[in-house]
Formats: sequence, C-alpha cells, structure tokens
Amino acid sequence: TIRPVRRSYYDPSSAPGKGVVWEWENDSGSWTPYDMDVGITIQRAYEKQHPWVDLSAIGFCYVIDFATMGQINRQTQRKRRVRRRLDMVYPLVSGTLPKSQSWPASPGAAAAPPVPACACPQCLLVMSVKATVSAAGPGTATLQPRKVPAVPPANPKAPVPASGTKAPDSMATVRGSLKPLAAQGSRWQAASTPTLSSASSNTSPPGAGSGKASRPGLGTLNRNHLQRLAIAQSRVLIASGVPTVPVKNLTGSSPVNPALAGITGILMSAAGLPVCLTRPPKLVLHPPPVSKSEIQSIPGISHTCRKTTKKQAKKGKTPEEVLKKYLQKVRHPPDEDCTICMERLSAPSGYKGPQPAIKPDLVGKLVKCGHVFHLHCLVAMYNNGNKDGSLQCPTCKTIYGVKTGTQPPGKMEYHIIPHALPGHSDCKTIRIIYNIPPGVQGPEHPNPGKSFTARGFPRHCYLPDSEKGRKVLKLLLVAWDRRLIFAIGTSSTTGESDTVIWNEIHHKTEFGSNLTGHGYPDINYLDNVLAELAAQGITEESLTQEKD
Repeated sequence: TIRPVRRSYYDPSSAPGKGVVWEWENDSGSWTPYDMDVGITIQRAYEKQHPWVDLSAIGFCYVIDFATMGQINRQTQRKRRVRRRLDMVYPLVSGTLPKSQSWPASPGAAAAPPVPACACPQCLLVMSVKATVSAAGPGTATLQPRKVPAVPPANPKAPVPASGTKAPDSMATVRGSLKPLAAQGSRWQAASTPTLSSASSNTSPPGAGSGKASRPGLGTLNRNHLQRLAIAQSRVLIASGVPTVPVKNLTGSSPVNPALAGITGILMSAAGLPVCLTRPPKLVLHPPPVSKSEIQSIPGISHTCRKTTKKQAKKGKTPEEVLKKYLQKVRHPPDEDCTICMERLSAPSGYKGPQPAIKPDLVGKLVKCGHVFHLHCLVAMYNNGNKDGSLQCPTCKTIYGVKTGTQPPGKMEYHIIPHALPGHSDCKTIRIIYNIPPGVQGPEHPNPGKSFTARGFPRHCYLPDSEKGRKVLKLLLVAWDRRLIFAIGTSSTTGESDTVIWNEIHHKTEFGSNLTGHGYPDINYLDNVLAELAAQGITEESLTQEKD
C-alpha cells in the first residue's frame, strides 16, 4: 500500500517552533507524544498560565491539569501522567510557504486545490473531524453552558455552572437547516457548512456567545436523538452494502462523542461519501480475572518460573583463541574491502582504536559463511562486544558459538490460563510474565555503574497453548537463559536512555484485540517469532544443547 506523506509548517512561536513536545504515559509505562495540533493547544494554555485545559473543543474527552501534570478522562475519570519535553528542535525556514502544506488554513487564505479524498476509514474519520474544526473559525464558535467535571477539585478558578443549570446533551451546532432526502431517509445534507462549537473556556474567542439564538440543528438534539439518527443511517447503509466506518463510542457519557459521530455522518453524506457509523473494537490488554486454582503448569516444561541473576561466564580465554575456532587464514586476500574498517583487504587494517596483539595485515575467512576480514578488525570487534566466546559475522549475521546477551537480572513466569486468544479458539492460552526491576548497569552494559530504569514491568505476553505455541515458549526460555529477551539501551518509543528495552524478539502483549499490532489474531506471528529466534542463534538444536 502506497500512501502520500506531507510536511507541515508551524509558527516559530508555537509548541513545535519552540521544541516543546507534550507526552502522556501509556499502560506499559512508556511515553507517547500527543498529535501536533493537540500539543499546540496544550502548550498555548500552559503559556497563558491556565490551571487546566479542556480538550473537548478539539474532539477529545480529556482535561489536562497543569498543577498535577495529569490527564483526566472525562468519561471514566481515569488519570494518566503527562510531561512536557523541551528537546525536540525543528529547523527554521523562511520565505513563502505553500498553502497546501499547512492546516488549518489562515482566515482569508486562498483555498488549496481539491485533493481526491482517500476512502480508507482512518482518513474519512480524521479528515472529516479536522474539516469541522477548521470550519469553526473565529466568530463561529458558540458558548454553551455545559457540565464541567469535578476534577481538578482543588482549583477554585475552574468554571463550574450554577446548581440547577442543566447541561445540554450535545456541544455541536449546525448553521443552517438539515434536509433529509425524501426517497432514502438515510443521508442528510447540510444547507451550509457545519461547524463544531468551541468549549466554554478561558481561551474562547472574543465576541463568542453574544446571546444570539442559534438556529435549530444538532444542538437541539439530545444524545438519544443523535444516537437514533446515526443508527438509522447505519442500518440503511449496511443493508445497501456500504463499508462501515468505526466512529468513537456512541454511548459514552461525554456529550462530544455522539455529537462528533452525528457531524461525521452528515459531513460525509453531504460530500457524497457513503458512511456507516459503528462502534470500533476496544483495546483488550488483559484476559478476564483468573483464580490461582485455574492456573495450570505447562505439560512437558518443568517449573513455572525462571530467573537470571548474573552474567554468563566467558567461554574463551583470549579473543585470539576464540577466533581461531571459527577462522581460516587467507594467504592471498581477494581484491575487495574489509566491511569492518572499509580498507582494502590487501592493505593493513584501518582500525584506529586500542591495538590488539595481532598483525594488522593478516586476513581470515569465517568457515561457515566464507566472508573475509582483517584479523585485526575481528579481534577489535570481539573486544567491543559481549566477549562471551561467540562471534557474529558483521556481513550476514551468521552466529559462531552460543550467542548470549546483556539482559539485566529478572524473573520469567509462564503458565496456562483457561481463556482462548482471538484466532485460536481451539486451545487455551500460555501467559508469560516478565519482571525486571531497575538497578545499576554492569561492565557488559552501555554505561557501567550508572543506574537504569525498567518501565512497564511486569509485562504480560501471550501465546496459544498449541504445539507450535509450546515450541515457541521452549525457545523463549532458552533466549531468557541466554539473556537475549531484553537489553539496556535507548527506547525507540520514548527516547529515554539507560532503560530496559525489547531485544529484537517480538512478543504479543495484547490479549483480546490487535489494535496496536501487538495482539491477536495474527496468523504469521508464530512463524515470525521463530525466525527472530533463529536470527539470535536459537533453534530446536538449541534445546538439545541446553539439555547437554
């Protein structure tokens, strides 16, 4: 699938212009950045020293409390930590910027040429909501009394409606009348551009809510009416074979979600796009509660727990002795480069670091794969690695000996639970629980003596309790014993350094869904993870080696 990408430009005074990124803490303990436009909204309120900001006006049912640096879900009242980073520096540009590369367009700017709409569900939903918010420029916002959550309670400045004021069930208003098509009754067309009203907040534009009565529209419908409108539209479209488009929770307690759902359907219908509003699948990270009596050990695998405590013992006395087992000397080097130092093999090694006790012009060939290198370079590469008696070809990754890693001490638990994974209804589930505490890095780690963090532990992972699933578990146990499951490094998700990270062996951490790509169903997962284990030198032969 090929999709276009684009680069957006922002004012130097905005959050990205100042290198500011706002992030929220996810369930695994790592940090996820907000979308750029959401981050700009949060930063704008932060700079104005507002005690909190409500993101309902841009379609999200969250309140950001700057006093506690927390995000509160208006529906569930769940709280998450947020943080503000200042290390994301973007380059500055000057000159006239193309209009099509920024959104929303500035008031009065010439409209960009129409772009053919993508028909995928993601684009239809996101672009329709953005178009709605973009259309609601200064002067079109409408202040409406609405129910403000009791959080944060300690803030006396938060606007709270007087008791007895009834909050409307919708925050959306439509300028103009809605005319149902008489022949179908399933599509609605707006007589003029629909607009999403802004939330009642300290950042509302001047002149908004001047007291003029708004025309009848979605603002006069309560949640039940909006839901019935969406469901009626959906049933007709489903009957006609129109693909469904997931839209945010139609039955939630927030007034924003059903309003956005209704507006989304109207916008798409007005543009001639068929739409069916359905409830999207929910993220299911964990199985239903399981009692201790329901947990079973895995047949053919002893114990239910495995620990690692210290570094593997070195298996070679000196680097030269290790290399001697895997190399053949080459008297007449080929006319090509050494892929380690990038010098010609016929010339001395170009390695400039600590000099090994070996001549720099000697050349050797690895016996399995046949790749040729300077012996001087191979010794230096071995000294800079784990020095565990194994060697990995830097060209083709062929492993010589038994490869071990630098995984910090921890515990791995594994057992069977009486629930089935999506796509594996014919068997139960193997649950793996990894637990690694924070600690101090050892001599084999990137920064010896420095402390490291361990975010998101214990981490729960899942395999089907099938023949292939048990095979994968046995090989994962070998990988655990060889300290290859985790490593200490820089997180590709959060950018945090000196933290425990996955080490190129993918795990499924989502039990009942696959919204993140780390769940089920995934018909290729077991084959893929077997290939990843093989790339670390762990195959069925490894099981025999471990027994020996």
